[in-house]
Amino acid sequence: MEKITKQMVFKPAFDYIDDGHVHGVLSKFNPGTSVLKSGTQIAPGFKPLTTDIVHIKDVAVRMRDGITIYTDVFLPVTDKKVPVLIAWSPYGKSAGTAPRYIDLFNMLGMGNTWNSGLTKFEGPDPAYWCACGYAVCNPDPRGIAHSEGDITMTGSQEASDCYDLIEWLAIQDWCNGKTALTGTSYLAFSQWFIAAAQPPHLTCIAPHEGLQDAYRDICYVGGIPDPNFLNRLQVNHVSASGAQREDMIDEMYKYPFADHELWKDKCADCSKIKIPTYVTASYSNTLHTMGTFRAWHEIGSKEKWLRIHDSQEWLDYYDPANTGERRRFFDHYLLGKDNGWENTPKVRYALLDLEGHNRLGLPADEFPANNVEYKKYYMNGRSRTLQAVPETTETAIRYSVNGLPVRASFQMTFDEDISFLGYPKVKLFVEAEGYDDMDLFVWVQKIDCRGNVLTEFVVPNHGAALQDFTQDGASALRYKGPHGRLRVSMRHLDEEKSTNIIPAYTFDRIEKLSKGEIAEVDIALSPIGMTWYKSETLRVMVSAKDEIGSIMPGTPGCTPDNKGIHILHTGGKYASYLQLPNLI
Repeated sequence: MEKITKQMVFKPAFDYIDDGHVHGVLSKFNPGTSVLKSGTQIAPGFKPLTTDIVHIKDVAVRMRDGITIYTDVFLPVTDKKVPVLIAWSPYGKSAGTAPRYIDLFNMLGMGNTWNSGLTKFEGPDPAYWCACGYAVCNPDPRGIAHSEGDITMTGSQEASDCYDLIEWLAIQDWCNGKTALTGTSYLAFSQWFIAAAQPPHLTCIAPHEGLQDAYRDICYVGGIPDPNFLNRLQVNHVSASGAQREDMIDEMYKYPFADHELWKDKCADCSKIKIPTYVTASYSNTLHTMGTFRAWHEIGSKEKWLRIHDSQEWLDYYDPANTGERRRFFDHYLLGKDNGWENTPKVRYALLDLEGHNRLGLPADEFPANNVEYKKYYMNGRSRTLQAVPETTETAIRYSVNGLPVRASFQMTFDEDISFLGYPKVKLFVEAEGYDDMDLFVWVQKIDCRGNVLTEFVVPNHGAALQDFTQDGASALRYKGPHGRLRVSMRHLDEEKSTNIIPAYTFDRIEKLSKGEIAEVDIALSPIGMTWYKSETLRVMVSAKDEIGSIMPGTPGCTPDNKGIHILHTGGKYASYLQLPNLI
């Protein structure tokens, strides 16, 4: 761990404003214990408390290296020993009422009345869980706010610190010795690392959509560098003690290959997770989908469940029915209740149609289900169609990366209803004219029988501002179909991890294109669960730009490195194709 931190690039953390406003109404440093009475409204617009809650504020917890972090603990008023749910992230332990989060949930159309204001961003609401007989622990990790030390971002240091926190919590006189991790996004992907460290008193985890590999899932998706969303995350690294913060953007450029020790430390080894795990995923989360599904497959526990939903992560996580189901999982493992959780289907998948008739909760033993057959649909460069057999003669399609259009697409219209479930990919034969590299972006669209491209909002707000943001970006708020990207010079496949279904890349070398060279590339697309009805059309697009755009409003998408002319070869010995998992 000390060796890893020596590899990190550090800069001064941003200043923590301790005014009881910027970081929430309860954020001022004030160690002590109080009782929040039933009926209390933490801040205007939030749900009043329905029960008394013991609030232990700014508790000092010592890490193994002598660093002290501070946490808030919320307890039910009871003489019974209770289990504790932990929300590990750098987002501020008291920031539930921070203006930035109030504004965010208002923008999405969720409002704020769904929670008490004690809720750490993306974490469990203490008001609900204390009423159900649980404690909730909201820590500030090292370096954040008043916690000591320097701030790191994902990997073994965070795992080690939360390990120590878990073991401290388990011996408190109010705790029954059982702990769990819960939360979405950062609070989910931190769980892969923490659970892989195997703290003895970590009983179970419930990660809800979280990336698993920092290099592949956020820094270099498809081998293409993109610092923009990282920059959005790192502004949360605020300190009241003059801490340093790890700068992953500088690390991206200092260590451009995935085989560097630093990036290996930021790739969770989910095979080491041996405890019960309830994973929630979606096809639509352009930040977390790939990592969540990859982590699910790699988890080493025999007791693991996967539920795939059809909305945005925060909306789904805080939905009362889904919260109640998460409670069933925790009740079974943390309170020992015989509630039949073990009979829950191992996988519940979704089939979307983008027309208001999504099918959810479809049971299976695996993902994808056993009744899936992978089929190749070959690109016909003359007719711009997809077909069951390749053309015998080659056709090359050319497009300028600076002209219109900057893409080439292929379509097929179905003569009967068809569903796809699993992992799509494309195999392309490509050539660059006037440059030695290519950034390729692939997008699978659904088109209705009248020729309209279908998309689906996954948040309640469908207003004009969200229409503007999501038309060419904010892809986490509007599902546009399976997608993938690849920098051609980073195309080298990992022979140990790649399969005919899911390509995996080493990202450990650069293989530039020589003049006239035709490169064979496999591009993994995000998982699919979608139905096309008779007379509807599937279109696959290969583009020189990021067509679906940035992850969230206000954050730019990635900037491709493209010049000259792209040439896509089809037919003959260059039979480019789209491979789809047909549900039969």
